[in-house]
Amino acid sequence: MSEHRYDEELRSERQYVDGLYTRLDAERARVRGRYTAALRGDGGSPMEREFEVRALAKEAKGLDIADNGLCFGRLDAVTGEHSYIGRIGLFDEANDFEPLLLDWRAPAARPFYVATAASPENTRRRRQFHSRGRRVIGFTDEVLGRPEAGDSGDAALLAAVAAPRGPGMRDIVATIQAEQDEIIRLDHPGVLVIEGGPGTGKTVVALHRVAYLLYTQRERMERQGVLIVGPNPAFLQHISHVLPSLGETNVVFTTTGGLLPGLEVTAEDAPEAARVKGSTEILTVLAAAIADRQRLPAEPIVIELADVPVRIDAALTEWARAEARATGRPHNQARATFLEVLTWALTERAIGRIGNGWLSRSDRAAWEQVRTDLLAELAETPAFTAAIDELWPVLTPETLLGQLYSSPERLAAAGADPVLGRADGAAWTVSDVPLLDELIDLLGPHEPVDRTAEKEAKAQAAYAAAVLENMVSREDMMDDEDHLFATDMLFAEDLADRFVERDTRELAERAAADRDWTYRHIVVDEAQELSAMDWRVLMRRCPGKSFTIVGDLAQRRAAAGATSWDAMLDPYVPGRWVYRPLSVNYRTPAEIMAVAAAVLAEFAPEVRPPESVRACGVAPWSRAVTTAELPAAIAEFEHAEAQREGTSVVIGPPGVPGTIPASETKGLEYDAVLVVDPERIILDGPRGAAELYVALTRATQRLGVLHEGPLPGVLRGLTEIGTAVSTRS
Repeated sequence: MSEHRYDEELRSERQYVDGLYTRLDAERARVRGRYTAALRGDGGSPMEREFEVRALAKEAKGLDIADNGLCFGRLDAVTGEHSYIGRIGLFDEANDFEPLLLDWRAPAARPFYVATAASPENTRRRRQFHSRGRRVIGFTDEVLGRPEAGDSGDAALLAAVAAPRGPGMRDIVATIQAEQDEIIRLDHPGVLVIEGGPGTGKTVVALHRVAYLLYTQRERMERQGVLIVGPNPAFLQHISHVLPSLGETNVVFTTTGGLLPGLEVTAEDAPEAARVKGSTEILTVLAAAIADRQRLPAEPIVIELADVPVRIDAALTEWARAEARATGRPHNQARATFLEVLTWALTERAIGRIGNGWLSRSDRAAWEQVRTDLLAELAETPAFTAAIDELWPVLTPETLLGQLYSSPERLAAAGADPVLGRADGAAWTVSDVPLLDELIDLLGPHEPVDRTAEKEAKAQAAYAAAVLENMVSREDMMDDEDHLFATDMLFAEDLADRFVERDTRELAERAAADRDWTYRHIVVDEAQELSAMDWRVLMRRCPGKSFTIVGDLAQRRAAAGATSWDAMLDPYVPGRWVYRPLSVNYRTPAEIMAVAAAVLAEFAPEVRPPESVRACGVAPWSRAVTTAELPAAIAEFEHAEAQREGTSVVIGPPGVPGTIPASETKGLEYDAVLVVDPERIILDGPRGAAELYVALTRATQRLGVLHEGPLPGVLRGLTEIGTAVSTRS
């Protein structure tokens, strides 16, 4: 295309995109006007206005977000027609709602992502815009269906992947590739596993898939929302802007340590303890630990009543325990049966002794009166209450698990591995969260909590009844005998409901605070790290079994993590999950990937490394330093990177000042990475080589390695230097 023609077309495109922004501004003004009216209370019931306010607030937020890169491309069909592609859909209401801008998720926009020279999808040309703010500053064309088209279509992609990284992950809505688009739009309602090596874009593909599902199944998805589980808080912060940038907000972000509301855990167990807790064999231990708290008295417990003492012996307790267990109810709820059987037996014995010689069963009234008196006396006798609490205590998950860990005797009684023992039983780790969650169901609700809610409801009803009574007393003063009283139209409970404050929190807030909330869809990133017990928690959270699972088995570091996807998923969705690989590395340049591939070949020779789409022209380097020189070398690297645009990180083994462990960088990416003491990283646990592989593949531009001892042989692809770090390009 000649320069003159390019300039003419650029002016034309700018004019069209300016018109789209004018249309966007008008739509935004319309929505904000309706929002203001709804806040004022114009029309409709309070509940209807509340729903309208929420819907309009979400719509306004989506329009605001779309302002950033509203239109990013154009498709020219072989018929001569063309359409524009953007973040949202815009229509010309004055012209029979003709599309002005296609939403990137719409079926008609799909050729923008999948058309190739070999398979042009009836497309003649694909144009990608380059924008700064609202202004189109240029475009790149790819002519399809012709041999001379060349590789010009890769320009936008290569520019995006080579650009300096900011503080968070960016969406790829303008540069989605064909293999990624196929996964994003995959029509599979169940479990989808996306596996790919470092830099293949599996995380961002999963997030765009969520946006696509929310677009195509909005009514079903929005009612329950989406849960996204990531490996660490830094990763969640890194990805947190992607879905909002695509207009989606009904999403809860958490780590496995935050799956239980009210508990945020980051501490990790030693590998062996984590392995034991992560296996489903721990379920047998939990059941045995609960059974161990349903005790028989070593010696008879004597309860002194006013007229006669009664004894709780082992035989009677064993009978009551058997009856309670036979109900199949959770521990705390089965306690009612235990108490009922024990109370019945004790009162029968006591009545027989009290009424000996004067009371017969034929005298039902007298018999029942004595029973009622005994029941009341037992309920008020501290010794009886203490006995019940000792033999069948009310337990919380925290109490049971904490006392189990801190007691070698209880661990032995439950058949638990001694490795679980620790002095502070309540020093929770990430591996404890699924156990605590499991115990909520095994133990059942804590009775006093339920009574509190019941008391609050009764108090509200009592208050409402008093209001009604006051209204009736005023009506009694009226002369008209035919008027309707308030009690003719309302019950106290109905009026009480009006005093209950409505939950106005957003769906994501309500879901995150509710352990029993069930999600329509769950995304699990770095899924290879999750244990079998973690999966039990997630499957409970999603009864519909709709998951997007993202991971790379080669990067697994967790002792209880997945060794194969079928072993982890077949217990829940046998034969009902699909697998899609990603093979192209968009993050890591070829020079760095060659070094990382050598490490991969050492610990996972059967795994093929992803193929990088680009080279950066900068060779990864290594430098030998002494222990005394190490802090200055790290500071030198940080100073050099501070002069450049982008992000950087220093990764090292535990305990090295100025570094973070590779586990905290999982899923993240940086322009420059400095790896410190790789030999110690390799030796730090059975998955040390996988940790080093993770560390090496975080870089998008520059990689350096500092080593105190000999450089590990797997890093022979590095260029050894002796000059200052800051001199490296």
